[in-house]
Amino acid sequence: MRIAVFGASGRVGTRLVEAILTDPGLELAAAHVSPGSPWIGRQVGSTVVEYRPAEADINAHCDAIIDFSSPAGSLYLQRMIGQRSVPIVIGTTGFSGDELAQIDTASRYRPILMGANFALGFAALARAARQFAGAHPGAVIAIEETYHRRKKRAPSGTSLLLARALHEAQAAAAGASAPEPEIHVHRSGDTVGINEVRFDLGDSEVRFTFSVQTIAAYARGALAAAIQLVESGVGPGRYDALDI
Repeated sequence: MRIAVFGASGRVGTRLVEAILTDPGLELAAAHVSPGSPWIGRQVGSTVVEYRPAEADINAHCDAIIDFSSPAGSLYLQRMIGQRSVPIVIGTTGFSGDELAQIDTASRYRPILMGANFALGFAALARAARQFAGAHPGAVIAIEETYHRRKKRAPSGTSLLLARALHEAQAAAAGASAPEPEIHVHRSGDTVGINEVRFDLGDSEVRFTFSVQTIAAYARGALAAAIQLVESGVGPGRYDALDI
């Protein structure tokens, strides 16, 4: 399977490239970086591929594109591809409502799988926490995250996804509005990512904890998602990694 990486010089993008090159079942179709990047023109490992800006024929010889760039970069990618049907996995977060609407428009032509956290195991944990929230609509929920000190202080896409999913589950179960979960943000050293959901039941407490050990976990999960997206043969549409 041939895979193109969009945002190939980023923290996850570099791991994606490494993972593709070491997998005998995968081939790196392209390694795209932003215009003006110092990586442009560099050879990718021992391949004939060079890091270069995205071009209009990005999907000419690839089975899927994995995008870990930025909201603006993701929208540029969608516009550039136009009406082509190449499947895309997006690991970028921080989209506004209007930007998501533009992604929805692009998904009329191709399957687009979006996820706030592609590390293997996260989707299963999130589904379990969502099910627990629905079974205990009166529980008080708190979400806590710890990431490396360089990450911005705003809640991560992972925490926002969890908060939304758990709030919706409680509201649906209660048949009324439920309080929004609190999100507590911590930044410490080189921590890759620790996410915890706490359910306060009054006389007891239940915790769901997800800890990522290396950045490569996000890359491996995104690759698994891309392979599944292609092999499933799903049609155009925007899909959530939490549900697919």
